Amino acid sequence: MRNETRIAFNAYVEAIAKLSGVESAAVKFAVAPSVQQKLETRIQESSDFLKRVNMLGVTEQQGAKLGLGIGAPIAGTTDTTKQDRETTDVSDLDENGYVCTQTNFDSHITYSKLDAWAKFPNFQALLRDAIIKRQALDRIAIGFNGTSRAATSDRTKNPLLQDVNKGWLQKYRDQAAARVLHEGSKTAGKVQVGKGGDYENLDALVFDILASMVDPWHQDDTELFVFCGRGLMHDKYFPIVNTTQAPTETLAADVIMSQKRIGGLPAWRHQRSIPTPDGNGNRTLVHRHHFLSYGHE
Repeated sequence: MRNETRIAFNAYVEAIAKLSGVESAAVKFAVAPSVQQKLETRIQESSDFLKRVNMLGVTEQQGAKLGLGIGAPIAGTTDTTKQDRETTDVSDLDENGYVCTQTNFDSHITYSKLDAWAKFPNFQALLRDAIIKRQALDRIAIGFNGTSRAATSDRTKNPLLQDVNKGWLQKYRDQAAARVLHEGSKTAGKVQVGKGGDYENLDALVFDILASMVDPWHQDDTELFVFCGRGLMHDKYFPIVNTTQAPTETLAADVIMSQKRIGGLPAWRHQRSIPTPDGNGNRTLVHRHHFLSYGHE
């Protein structure tokens, strides 16, 4: 580490200690709640996806679901000459609670990279943002790909962080299996999309999911999205661009590509695709952004 890098790095460490109200950041210390919340906010703001989901701070390691979403309808009538009026919980609550488990974000940055960054006046921000961005991406990867929590995870065997914690899709498999379409009528254990398959195309698949697996009061929700893996997005849109087209057709294709819709719903694909066991990302989730939550203690 060059001398000027050491000066910049020491200033960074001193800033961390000052923010946390400790004498030195070179030893272990507990992060103050206010500092932790600022860090969580920065992590959320670093990702357009995380801005749209719930990132909630909790004081207990486990507890009841917070139920910030809107549940079933509450409107109704009551003949009060025969019975009293009864209230309905407006929040989206069920018997499934939350459990916080420890996830480590241990990282390092090499001397050579620190030397390369030290010349910039925003050195501290560069260092902070690199760590924050990686944490944000990893949280999304766990949310879509996590299937279990190993005592010691293995990124070599599970590069999409499948063994760090259970993600949103796994929660559905465990707690709401009736809402998981895992096979069609053609082949056991598979849903085939394409000519001669269970569905002729992805749009038909999403339409059927909406009609048969989504509660009636949510079916016309304008905030529903289709979250899908890289493979499915490729299958839908590659034929549109992989052809020689007239200028008017090219313009129409550009409009279609810019809108990215499947089954009439906006489609969303993140850098970390939703994988299948063979890694090709052929999975689809129909959901609201803010029905997805990430809790931290």
